[in-house]
Amino acid sequence: MSDDIVGNLPYFDQILADLPEVDIELRRVLSRHVHWGYWENPASAAYTLESLAMAQEQLSQQVANAGQARSGQRILDCGCGFGGTIAHLNDRLQDLDMVGLNIDPRQLEVARTNFYPKHGNRAEFIEGDACALPFDENSFDLVLAVECIFHFPSRLRFFQEVRRVLKTGGTLAICDFVPREITLVLDKMLNRFVQPRIGENFGAVDYSYSLQKYRSLASETGFSSLVERDITANTLPTYPVSVKVLNQHGGTYRVQKSAAVADRFSRLGLVRYMILAYH
Repeated sequence: MSDDIVGNLPYFDQILADLPEVDIELRRVLSRHVHWGYWENPASAAYTLESLAMAQEQLSQQVANAGQARSGQRILDCGCGFGGTIAHLNDRLQDLDMVGLNIDPRQLEVARTNFYPKHGNRAEFIEGDACALPFDENSFDLVLAVECIFHFPSRLRFFQEVRRVLKTGGTLAICDFVPREITLVLDKMLNRFVQPRIGENFGAVDYSYSLQKYRSLASETGFSSLVERDITANTLPTYPVSVKVLNQHGGTYRVQKSAAVADRFSRLGLVRYMILAYH
């Protein structure tokens, strides 16, 4: 993957174009979270907008819990999207000083519009590069990256930057599609057949980080592992539920077919959806 800074992503182009056209219920959900969902009981997942919205909230909660989020912290959400994770923390905790970072100013505009401070919480949304964080050393108690790290031009630079801005004892928590080793053996085939389809709709994506590579990366950058949790089974309803919900509520954006690739690889066991956290 290129080390060039990743700019606007095609699927966000489409989502932003669709927002004024879809009904108000779908608009409310799309303008908060743009990531997979987490169902505690996936076999009983309802094919409704409410089920999808709650599952997306639950995914943010699971990642925040892995990072030991608590009241009174200073928290950085990298690749914050439309600010859904910050909004989720704003609902749950108090006296937080939060920063949402994104390289796309359009997403930040939506995030700023949607944020209403509660419980003595504060938030600001800053345009910037997750691999060159515009913050001082020892600035944050917790750094989050919810389903976005595969867009970053360098996971190494990101981990190094997070290590720099975290306070002593601080925590990094992420979620990512993590390939099994056998999947990486098929990498040449994936690049030939799958990557063009993914890139057309999702932009630059680096899906090469296996769990072993994450372990090596953490060791190299001075982190110790806190959580390695496979939640694939809990996320599997996301694609079928999303497709039905979008069809019901007028969402037509083209990422459906590309999202099917992640769904299929997850169901085949070639890719795991994991929550990872580090001290």
